[in-house]
Amino acid sequence: MSAVEKNNSSDQAALDSQIIDEKTFSPILSTMAVFDEEKAHVDEKNADATLKFMEQYGGQQPLTPEGETKLNRKLRFILLPLILLVNTMLFIDKATLSYASILGIFASTGINSAQFDDLNSIFYAGYTIGQILNLVMQKTKLSKFLTSIVFIWAIVIFCHCGAYNFGGLVVLRFVLGFVESVITPALEITMLQFFTPQERAILQPIFWISCVGISVVTAGFIAYGVLFVNVAIIAPWKVFMIITGGLTLFTSIWCFFHYPSNPAEAKFLTIEERVHLIKRIERESTSSIDQKTIKKYQVIECLKDPVSWLFAAFAFILMISNNLFYQQNLLFVSLGVTNLGSTLVSVAGGGFSTAVMIAGSLFIHFFPNRSAFVILFSCIPAIAGGIAMVTINWENKLALVAMILLAGNTYGLGYIVGLGWSTSSVSGNTKKYVRHIMFMVAYGISNIISPQIWKGNQEPRYYAAWIVQIVVSWVGTPIIAFTIDYILRNRNKERKQYIIEHPDDAYGQIIKKNPKTGEESVENVEIGFLDLTDHENNPGNFAKRVSLKKVSILDVISQKTTKNLTYQLSSGYKIAIIGLGVFLTSKESTKDLVYEALKAGYRHIDSAQIYENEKEVGEGIL
Repeated sequence: MSAVEKNNSSDQAALDSQIIDEKTFSPILSTMAVFDEEKAHVDEKNADATLKFMEQYGGQQPLTPEGETKLNRKLRFILLPLILLVNTMLFIDKATLSYASILGIFASTGINSAQFDDLNSIFYAGYTIGQILNLVMQKTKLSKFLTSIVFIWAIVIFCHCGAYNFGGLVVLRFVLGFVESVITPALEITMLQFFTPQERAILQPIFWISCVGISVVTAGFIAYGVLFVNVAIIAPWKVFMIITGGLTLFTSIWCFFHYPSNPAEAKFLTIEERVHLIKRIERESTSSIDQKTIKKYQVIECLKDPVSWLFAAFAFILMISNNLFYQQNLLFVSLGVTNLGSTLVSVAGGGFSTAVMIAGSLFIHFFPNRSAFVILFSCIPAIAGGIAMVTINWENKLALVAMILLAGNTYGLGYIVGLGWSTSSVSGNTKKYVRHIMFMVAYGISNIISPQIWKGNQEPRYYAAWIVQIVVSWVGTPIIAFTIDYILRNRNKERKQYIIEHPDDAYGQIIKKNPKTGEESVENVEIGFLDLTDHENNPGNFAKRVSLKKVSILDVISQKTTKNLTYQLSSGYKIAIIGLGVFLTSKESTKDLVYEALKAGYRHIDSAQIYENEKEVGEGIL
């Protein structure tokens, strides 16, 4: 019994997940199906948010090759630029404090370098706590939620101009981190909704050029121009805040009119294009597009999945080095670069980072499913740059500037690939949200710690900070990446083998209930539209993997064994008799999840133990 019992928790998740509603459904295979207990199935309330749209328009003819080309062009030239704009503004606004450090914020507010580091930690404290907004985002329309968040963050940026001391900046940086915390998850969700896994793998580095390339270059040129402002009239750093706040406000207006909640609501697409896109995404990703129900079992499954924790560890250790992004302008100045020159060096760094991202995208395109190797390659130059920073003579200023650029503008590719990998390797809308929250919480906590490694009497070499970044972040991250790669490859191998052996299990059922009559109907659907998790999307897990509680078979058979009857026992257990199959289930606790009393005609029972007259008579797979 012990070998069986330890699988109880995953068994319950597998069983619970097989009852889904129409919000997880898409193309209908059969509207007059006979209920099959062995197939994955769900009820109406848990289905995909695109269901109603697909019920109304799902019968559209497939797009021609020319039509599909037109659809792809719209996605890349209408939707993708909007996503890039939001992401660019996000990282420009994140970097406002870094540029303000060379634009006069120290003199205007009276802060010192230690307080400056604390402000970065405070931003990420707000960022970490703000992950709770992910749960709000799942329950609301994505377009309205994102527009509201972008508008609020624009106002917060404007409010920075009124700060005159450390206390005021503390409040503003915390609030800014809080509201910006859900922007990246929102953009990732949109990418998941509109692009297939293979398309996302190629687009992710290009998408993130907007944060490490376009944003750095844009902010650098704005800062360069602001340096010519007459300080007697207004502090340059305040002009910088006004400009970036205005650009963010413009972005919120654009989002209000054009940002889609999901493909069914994408106004820039025709009805035919929306239908085709929904079918394509759900077919390729075997996951639902938009689901508004928070499912407890998916939360539990995510927390029990070691891959989720490995991705959180990945984010944590890599981001220990992230304060280098905010510290580099001060490092340039300490090497003798002027404030004006520092902005131009940052622009050069942004250009180099863009080239790194393009190279990463090309690598993924020609060598797919090699995310761990991309992460390794992104960390090797950072290791080289870090070692150089603690070994090159301080008098060799030009070489040191080059090494800062090398170290600070390469490891970001690894973070980008890891972030996309963490969401593309998981199914189930709630599980996806929870894993992303875990990733971003780890990211936030690490960024709270990151500024602190630069504190102390380390100037100007910061030996301790560089050694921590090399050993912890840039060596440790690839090790975790290859561990994740090993686990996921084994899972995918098992999944593919099962599908080959059991092609019929690639389909499931949706149970719909008429709100007026209460009558239930069953529809056969492709399994990818049931909002199942990646664990459940392995068809081998659709069958009930159940453990067995010792019961008397005669006690069960003595009941009136009419087909498809259910008996509720006083103990709280429920005996259901379906055809020749009799099984006992409990909803009382996670320890008493699902028990099988008798199985006949059912497949795929793991380590089921059979009892008769309270005497064990057999064990194995029926």
